[in-house]
Amino acid sequence: MRLPSFAYIQPASLDDALASLSHLEDDCRILAGGTDLLVRMKQRLVTPGHVLSLKSLTELAYIRKQDEKICIGAATPLADILNSDLIKNNFPGLIEAVASIGAPSIQHFRGTIGGNLCQDNRCQFYNQSAFFRGTRHACHKAGGRICYAREGGSDRCHSICQSDAAPALMALDARVILQRQDQQRTLALAQFYTARGEHPHALAVDELLTEIQIPAHRAGSGSAYERLAYRSAVDYPVASIGAWVRVADGKIESARLVVGAVSSAPLLVAAVSDRMTGKPAPATGALRQAAEAARTAAAAFVVNSMGPPPTYRIDMVAVMAKRGLEKALARAI
Repeated sequence: MRLPSFAYIQPASLDDALASLSHLEDDCRILAGGTDLLVRMKQRLVTPGHVLSLKSLTELAYIRKQDEKICIGAATPLADILNSDLIKNNFPGLIEAVASIGAPSIQHFRGTIGGNLCQDNRCQFYNQSAFFRGTRHACHKAGGRICYAREGGSDRCHSICQSDAAPALMALDARVILQRQDQQRTLALAQFYTARGEHPHALAVDELLTEIQIPAHRAGSGSAYERLAYRSAVDYPVASIGAWVRVADGKIESARLVVGAVSSAPLLVAAVSDRMTGKPAPATGALRQAAEAARTAAAAFVVNSMGPPPTYRIDMVAVMAKRGLEKALARAI
């Protein structure tokens, strides 16, 4: 499939990029690594008149510690994160998540951390060729009034957020900076995702995600990432888990677990913290209860939006939740 025609813009600075976005608004799409956007353009899922490339914006590619937090530029290549001692020593769960994105060639030459967070939601009924989609009525995500992933249809889109980095970063309580001309705002990563399949991100048409901020590593804390996919590389997860645990004085002081690839946004399971906080480590019984809480939370959202049956994915959420929490706890002790 060939790309549709478009005007290519390659700004030399962040200011130039924001000026272009302000002028072009909804007729423009951002090109970071291109591993998501270019495929969608070939499938005619989006046909922007302009494509703005971040290729020259080296000012958005960095990893540094600043004011008790670690900051990662949105255009930082995935390979740079994997090779960063600062990330390795502080956030092993993020390393595991990034290592699972695509294949080494994509990590080294194409993929960026911001691009992974901003990738569009996916569904087996939507991410298809124009010919395939033309054989049935348009779904919600394509401007129609039906969701084929939900039995009996639905009044909204149930496409899935399949970002690998998002659950790992949400478990670490990450924040993002969104910038437009002469203005910027900071959001918790959980707020960046709208849980609306048609419009999954809280980005205005003239905004750019420029930075990810993670609270600096604290002694006694550990993180982990688990995923389920058909293949180990070049594949999206069909379910995933980001976990973070902090231990103090032999007891679990705090825990966060985020389920990915089961709903329109990464799912923070608040009940996991309730089940584990205050329990003495390693808290075997609490781990089982937390895993079941994750399974119950996921069951409310999983639909037939991809190959594996929903019941299998729901069951595997509990398995991965227990594994992820055990791994994070072992790294915290």
